[in-house]
Amino acid sequence: MSLRSFSFSAALVGALLALAAAPASSQKQSSSSSSSTGPGVGPGFQREKAPSLVDPAGPTISLISSEQVFFMASALNACGYDEGLDESSPIRKKIREEINQTLAASEDARKKRDAVCLYVTQHRLTGTERDISQYISLALYLTPPPELETAVELTEMPPDATQVVEIVPLLRDFAAAIDLHGIWLTLRRPYDSEIEQVHDPLTKMIVNTDLYLKMPAAIYDGRRFVVVIEPMLSPRTVNARIYGTDYVVVLAPVNGQIRINDVRHTYLHYIIEPLLLSRSNAVDRTQPILKVIHDAPLDFRYRNDDVALTIECLIKAIEARTMDTGIPDYKIPAGVDRSELPRYEGERHQVEVKQETVRLATVRHDMTQGYVLTQYFYESLLQFEKDPASLRDDIGEMVYSMDVDQQVNRAKHLEFDKEADEDVLSRSKPRKLEGLDLAEARLRTGDPAGAASLARPFLSENTTNSLQAASDAAHANYVLARVAVMTGHPSEAMERFQSTVDTSKEPRLLAWSHIYMGRMYDLACKRDDAVDQYKLALANRDGQLDTRLAAERGVKTAYAVNGHTCQDEDADDTDPKADPKADPKAPAPKPR
Repeated sequence: MSLRSFSFSAALVGALLALAAAPASSQKQSSSSSSSTGPGVGPGFQREKAPSLVDPAGPTISLISSEQVFFMASALNACGYDEGLDESSPIRKKIREEINQTLAASEDARKKRDAVCLYVTQHRLTGTERDISQYISLALYLTPPPELETAVELTEMPPDATQVVEIVPLLRDFAAAIDLHGIWLTLRRPYDSEIEQVHDPLTKMIVNTDLYLKMPAAIYDGRRFVVVIEPMLSPRTVNARIYGTDYVVVLAPVNGQIRINDVRHTYLHYIIEPLLLSRSNAVDRTQPILKVIHDAPLDFRYRNDDVALTIECLIKAIEARTMDTGIPDYKIPAGVDRSELPRYEGERHQVEVKQETVRLATVRHDMTQGYVLTQYFYESLLQFEKDPASLRDDIGEMVYSMDVDQQVNRAKHLEFDKEADEDVLSRSKPRKLEGLDLAEARLRTGDPAGAASLARPFLSENTTNSLQAASDAAHANYVLARVAVMTGHPSEAMERFQSTVDTSKEPRLLAWSHIYMGRMYDLACKRDDAVDQYKLALANRDGQLDTRLAAERGVKTAYAVNGHTCQDEDADDTDPKADPKADPKAPAPKPR
């Protein structure tokens, strides 16, 4: 393998570090199903823009239906999405029958349906609701029919939505063939009826929550909490998502009933997060807690982000304090004689003790799950309930007065559960990352050293007798190449990208290796070689939109980083320390 020699100036080495933020994970890796990106967004990620159905001029809290979500859910139903069908609203079965009748009468409609279903099959990741959630995430970013286009740039959408964005033209063709818009127009009354049935319990939940926290929701102008009703989805699950400052819950009602506790959990995030995020410096005092919970069955973000952990613990404490224990409140009968009051007071106290026992059992469970600050906040809320001040006023004292050492000691004496409960904001349990997938995750969180230590062992294995070992070695070189980019070693990065090209058969690794090398050639002011690499990326692309857009953009326009220009590099060409063996006409690396 022969590589072009490079002589990089210090400025160019610095410019190359920007390459580390490019989307380049292996196709084997899949994003978390939550798609919720509020606090704790990692390095290299851009916060998403608001979904298209969020009206910046609309109400702070809204309960709506969405034609875009209906289109996507209907297409998924036509492709065998039967989850929760027996428990669903009769509307779902009626719509499926209408779609099936049209399919039976039209060969063209069947072809359009088959194209959508083939795409869904080819992009199945887990065989769980997580596969469905990525399409719901995408639907939230589509413009209304008939255009049915993405409302924002690809880079401004959540990662799980971008993974399936190429279904959009197929969905548009299918919707036209079935006349989903016509079906939607006939559904306005039954959908409105579903919304009317959900309105009162949702309003009651919000009012009661605001009363407990002593915080009217109206103060959150500029932020939105949106509940989307879609009966074509399974009523067993709730798609709860955070997009920047906007909170969206997509769910299916049954007989006017919704999973109100799950909706309330998301609403509490909507209220609590800005209060604690504004005090993140104070919350950072709790970082020693993270060392104690490394064996807890918590999601990655809670074990590595003290602010996210604190938010979740406070929310769980509020839920425990306000939960329905299943034990009715005791009411002293009216008109009793004063002499009998002590007996009734004693009976009421016994009931309250039983209720408190249930609440404390919930707190203990949350603690053993790893939410180790729940008990502290639960105890703090006892005092908060006696204080006329709102949570907004009291939250500072709760955080600042916490004895962190005491909470660390309390956590050390816990025996954590082996498995985690489901998270409302992540309904499907993500698979455990290990090996090269974990190395990719370390890269995304800005830990090149950790990524490198995980990738190197895969290079030492015997790759001659195992196709999987050879594939892993190519992937490891790809990870180490990106580590070299992040740590300012461009020559090593080029060698490892070329090694990936020479040995990998995975389209995404091949394409992104060429894209990286193209960008590095652009930064070295070798435009012709860069274009060759982008064209090779197009020839090897993986069918993902981000790959195609990155390669096409590279062909059209040279990759550039702020602070670096080719004029700077021209000046460096006269540097006597430059590599005298560099051949300006050497060919670009080619795949074998």
